[in-house]
Amino acid sequence: MNQWLFIFISLILLGCSDVPPLKEDGPYRYKKPSFFPEYQIPEDNKPTVLRVELGRRLFFEKRLSNSNSTSCASCHVSSMAFTDGKSISHGAHGRMGNRNAPTLANLLWSPHLMSEGGVKTLELQALGPIQDSSEMDMTMRNAEAQLADDVYLQNLSQAAYGRPLDAYVMIRALAVYQRSFISGDTRFDKYHFFKDTTAFNAQEKRGYDIFFSEKAACASCHQLPFFTDYKFYNIGLYENYADAGRQRVTYTANDNGKFKTPTLRNIEMTPPYMHDGSIRTLEDVVEFYNWGGKSHPNKDARIQKMNWTPQEKADLIAFLKTLTDWNFLQNHNFLPLQ
Repeated sequence: MNQWLFIFISLILLGCSDVPPLKEDGPYRYKKPSFFPEYQIPEDNKPTVLRVELGRRLFFEKRLSNSNSTSCASCHVSSMAFTDGKSISHGAHGRMGNRNAPTLANLLWSPHLMSEGGVKTLELQALGPIQDSSEMDMTMRNAEAQLADDVYLQNLSQAAYGRPLDAYVMIRALAVYQRSFISGDTRFDKYHFFKDTTAFNAQEKRGYDIFFSEKAACASCHQLPFFTDYKFYNIGLYENYADAGRQRVTYTANDNGKFKTPTLRNIEMTPPYMHDGSIRTLEDVVEFYNWGGKSHPNKDARIQKMNWTPQEKADLIAFLKTLTDWNFLQNHNFLPLQ
């Protein structure tokens, strides 16, 4: 009699389970703007509906940090183009990191990650923040243990990858989700790529002309369509760099103080600026380039005094604000889980 009672109670508990049903799986296609180039995806990590869903849940999962207080989304907030508004991000236990949190927009096309370009794939990149002592301060083995009893995540992992939620699955699911962060719907895109002359006012058009002028040479590094060439430069931010930048990868003195060209898409929403968050406002960034930076033996020759007038600086800033993609910033697929 007790055995049948146990079975009956178990069935009731299963029927009242809080574990939500899984979505129907199938291939997931990233929504690429028509003027973006084709993309390549690792053969062993093709996107599916459930893989994206699993990655989204892990992106907001605070149990991936040693303090159970920090997730990927803590430093990469969608409404700020996946930055956090801080000069230097803080991780688990309030520890300060080393750099300003970069935007995660359009990583699907990025040939290398991090400001010095030392990581080649999004799958490998996910290992860094989770295991870094100043970020999430977690070992992958402990991360697996933290989520071992989460029935929904385990079911999702089995359905998406055919195996339990382990380090292999975690880094791949996070990569699949982050590749969906695509931003290419701005007033600039309407003006430049679709020739909608009504998308800009007179000031923004003047700023456009300055940006693409031979004198300013902004577009020589901030190349279309991503507003980056993914290369590395020393712009004279400091005379002596505490952070060696690209030199950390190449071990070459000529690469000291060189950092990857950041995208300018959504730049209005991502202060403070530079790899260390040392420049507070967009106005200050424009002024920095106006006076040509500081002396450093590796400074790029294109960083020279511009002698822009106050009106020209205002025009340039007005243009940069046309690079804000409001649909990207408010995409419900990137918002915190309820």
